[in-house]
Amino acid sequence: MQIAVVTLFPRMIEAVLEWGVIGRAVQRGLLRLTTIDPREFAQDAHRTVDDRPYGGGPGMVMKVAPLREALARAREALPAGSPVVVLSPQGRLFDQDTARDLAGRPGLVLLAGRYEGIDERLMERDVDIEVSIGDYVLSGGEIPALAVIDAVTRLLPGVLGHPASAGQDSFAGGLLDCPHYTRPEEIDGQRVPEVLLGGDHRAVRRWRLAKALERTWRRRPELIDEQALTEEQRMLLDEVRRQET
Repeated sequence: MQIAVVTLFPRMIEAVLEWGVIGRAVQRGLLRLTTIDPREFAQDAHRTVDDRPYGGGPGMVMKVAPLREALARAREALPAGSPVVVLSPQGRLFDQDTARDLAGRPGLVLLAGRYEGIDERLMERDVDIEVSIGDYVLSGGEIPALAVIDAVTRLLPGVLGHPASAGQDSFAGGLLDCPHYTRPEEIDGQRVPEVLLGGDHRAVRRWRLAKALERTWRRRPELIDEQALTEEQRMLLDEVRRQET
């Protein structure tokens, strides 16, 4: 996977190259992450990339010309079919399905905006996908871009230590993740559930599925409403609900 980030603050993105899942993916050659600063394409001595908004109002708006040239440079280095994704509060919510979609693309150009926003003419002509990581406002698109990079990188073949790890994450099957435990078996009177100690893999799988359903039902019930549950999942969820009454 090749990802290019167009950003006024390249060092914010480059800081992750040495750490964690992203760092390991880069070291193994599974991810190539580059940054492009629109200031490199500014036409004046001050490297101006923004200007006052037409119609008045506070703040500044990012200009078309330097961003368009930066995006063109990014596309040159990426495979054909790599979409331009802008991080914006106005975009569709970035979720696990979107992460899977983007992980299947040949490459990605991530555009991190700043200031009051980006000139709409660039948004209309040069952007393929607009995503938001939540209903709140950040100072720029760099942190959302890092969230997208991390979520996408985890899904790339060979990145995680165990190939099944990504499949067991929250939202991987439309549900929140089940509880997890490790040694020792007891801490301050709290014991690991016996089913996890018995070695019965079928019982463990059933317990984990039941707990994932219970946690999702309690914390994010709208996810349950969106699911096409299997017969087993419906039966387990009914058991969870009966225990509640």
